[in-house]
Amino acid sequence: MPLPAFASTFLLLFTLGYISLCAASPFGRCRKCDGLGFALKHDRAGRPKRGKHCRRCDGHGIRIRTGRHLWNLWARTYRRGTPAPTAKQPAQKG
Repeated sequence: MPLPAFASTFLLLFTLGYISLCAASPFGRCRKCDGLGFALKHDRAGRPKRGKHCRRCDGHGIRIRTGRHLWNLWARTYRRGTPAPTAKQPAQKG
């Protein structure tokens, strides 16, 4: 298989896989707090303790995936730009 065909196939499969991941699980773990909702601190003895509240995920430990965020933006723009269906008005005679 030539390299461009292999690269195209790989890119298509990767894209379809990411789309299905965003559809099945739109939220992922927060990268800053690693899904805990807070930072881990260690006391002087080395034991882990609860640290500050994570500001990125607001303490929930989850974030919206980039693909799902882009889908939501597109859907919102589409809904705002598409007029609602209205009833046809009767033709005026004149």
